[in-house]
This record gives sequence, C-alpha cells and structure tokens, in this order.
Amino acid sequence: MSYLLRTLTKKGEVDSLIRDTIDKVLILRFGRCSDSVCLLLDDILAKCAREVSKFASIALVDIDSEEMQVYVKYFDITLIPSTVFFFNAHHMKMDSGTADHTKWVGAFHQKQNFIDVVEAIFRGAMKGKLIVNCPLPPEQIPKYQLLFKDV
Repeated sequence: MSYLLRTLTKKGEVDSLIRDTIDKVLILRFGRCSDSVCLLLDDILAKCAREVSKFASIALVDIDSEEMQVYVKYFDITLIPSTVFFFNAHHMKMDSGTADHTKWVGAFHQKQNFIDVVEAIFRGAMKGKLIVNCPLPPEQIPKYQLLFKDV
C-alpha cells in the first residue's frame, strides 16, 4: 500500500512539506517499505487518506535514505514504524501513557483508531496546544520497552 502514498527520500522534500502544510495535520510515517509492520500501517494510512484529507496530509519517509538520517537522529527513530505529527510547522506531541510523547511507535490496530488520533491532534492544534491527550483506550496503544544506549 505504500505506493498509494507519497514517499519522501530527500531532506529538502521533508523540509518543504513541513513548512508548506498550513492548517492541516502533517503525518510523517518513518519506516521501510519492506517491513511487515510498516506495510500494515501503510495499509491503514492509505485507507484513511481520503477520509482525513480535509484536515490532514500523509507522507512516508524512507529511513534508509542517507539524507533522512538527520531526521532519524533528531526524532530518535529507533523503532519502526514511527509516526510523527506536525501542524503549521510545529511538532505536535501526544500523551498516550508511554514514555515518549514525541511520536507514535508501532501500527494502529484499526482504521478508526488512526482517525481518532488525527482528529484529536487537529482539534488540539486549532486551540493552540502543542501536546494533546490520546483519545484511545490504553489497551489499544502499542507498548514497547525504551532502551537507552551507553547508560
């Protein structure tokens, strides 16, 4: 399903998309087209793209691209897929009860979960918030263990 969504491989493409997406939530999925969990998430994103098109734009970021390593390091993308949200060039964060509020790690269980998250981010952003609460019940939020290097 990744062929249905725009795939970014250059830093300039990501920069201009973040800068030029106005009054919409920008959803960037960091991952690989060959990863099975990324393909599952891409399927959900592709199915939702039309439904959220009035208030959100979706793009895929290939983390294997040499130019993308700047973003991989900046957003600390260690687990894939990782989904990062922006609104009017501001990084939107979401408190989902996990240790990391900067990104969504893993795939969504169903299409409606993704739509609910994007709607919550959009509504919060329209009110001027930079962090919103996750609208999903805790059992539908992927759990993962944070590993710290050189600690």
